[in-house]
Amino acid sequence: MAELRIGRGWSNEELDQRLKSLRKVETNFPSEGPESQATGTNWRRYYTESVIGQEAPGEVVPGGSFEIAKKAVAEYQFSDPDIVTGHFSPKDPVEGRTMALEIKIFGLHYLCGVRIGAVQATEDDKEVVWAFRYDTLEGHFEVGSEWFSLTKRKDTGEVWFRISASWRPGDFPNWWSRLGFEVIGRKYQLAWHRLAYLRLRDILGSKGAHLARVPYGEKLVHTGADISSSKIWILNKPTALQRVQEVSKKEALAQNP
Repeated sequence: MAELRIGRGWSNEELDQRLKSLRKVETNFPSEGPESQATGTNWRRYYTESVIGQEAPGEVVPGGSFEIAKKAVAEYQFSDPDIVTGHFSPKDPVEGRTMALEIKIFGLHYLCGVRIGAVQATEDDKEVVWAFRYDTLEGHFEVGSEWFSLTKRKDTGEVWFRISASWRPGDFPNWWSRLGFEVIGRKYQLAWHRLAYLRLRDILGSKGAHLARVPYGEKLVHTGADISSSKIWILNKPTALQRVQEVSKKEALAQNP
């Protein structure tokens, strides 16, 4: 089950050992049969999508918004590190990469494993798409998959980001973690989604200047990085709790105008 620590995370040496162990672990749900995502009825499904940037219409512009966003997504830099930090080897190709996700909720640190089970790269006359899907591994406190998709619409030049997921609760380390997730974890989850769009808009608005340098010669990297000079004020808030509260407030206003 997910490993839990209170008030602190894991050292590089510990994370390296966790990743070695996670590479031997399988996903925690069947890919076929009545309990699979394709045919099962007990899955929670949702998606969000929004424009994150703009470039000239037509083919992908070298060094433009789509390419910058692709780098940010492939390196997991869209993730707010006060809520979820991704730990992985930069030497692993994107497809098949195993990641240890450090999920932080109210001072609790949970370490869970995922694996990128599919990468999609397609193009036609209307759009260019690049996406990846990660699947939860045995011990994760969620069960399921999540797609992160970038699309460039050739007629307008708009760059869209989409998050879509199919999941259900998994293995929690104790009963109060399960209860806490039901009470406040969902707010953190939704805030993480909304902040992903804001981070990508900020990265594209800076023309990639706010992308962290990923040291590809290292054994282990930790993303996403802090964005400390953003013009999007909420990204500069000092605590995850304030981010979650602000995003939750805006969400409530959007639902009840």
